[in-house]
Amino acid sequence: MLKEITSLILKHTLVSRRHLTPELALRLITPDCPLWRAGEGDVPFKDPFWAFYWPGGQATARYILDNGESVKNLRILDIGCGCGAGSIAAAKMNAKQVLANDIDKYAVTATNINAELNKVNLETNTDNLIGDDCEHFDTILIGDMFYDEEFANVLFKWLDRISANGKTVLIGDPGRHGLTEKRRSRMTLLAQYKLPSDSAMENNGFTHSTVWKLN
Repeated sequence: MLKEITSLILKHTLVSRRHLTPELALRLITPDCPLWRAGEGDVPFKDPFWAFYWPGGQATARYILDNGESVKNLRILDIGCGCGAGSIAAAKMNAKQVLANDIDKYAVTATNINAELNKVNLETNTDNLIGDDCEHFDTILIGDMFYDEEFANVLFKWLDRISANGKTVLIGDPGRHGLTEKRRSRMTLLAQYKLPSDSAMENNGFTHSTVWKLN
């Protein structure tokens, strides 16, 4: 099964550096891929969110690459890792341990492919870790997960709890409606980035993305 998943990912994606973190080579579905214009019935993946480099993930990875001390010698958990960019950035910046977590087996396979492409070592996991106490990690990465108010409510309560227990929570987000003003008031803005034109076009018109730290 793993071999089949790997083969599908390699067949339907292209290596791209046309994003906010050109240091990272990532296999993605880009406008140059036939799947970009394919109808739903022609797509061999169900909800291939992992095949796109979302703006929150781009901002988180950019921040880590620019601020390596934020992860150096720390244990990093990347929740909803998608293509694995945040995890790969942390591994490049000498994190002590990196666990890329996503409930989608295609995502963790893509992450392993991308990690090998970038010559870094990390671990992957498909358990649902939302709600976990994360006792074995220092920093939690969250990218593009405030897309739905109901889920955002569950997510924020959990993040608030683990932050209160001493974990650092970094949130990458381009301004999705789930990251409300009330929630942002509980955070510190660490960085804002202008997305490259290709990324803005591929991400429904978002032109900027931000990184927040939960207080």
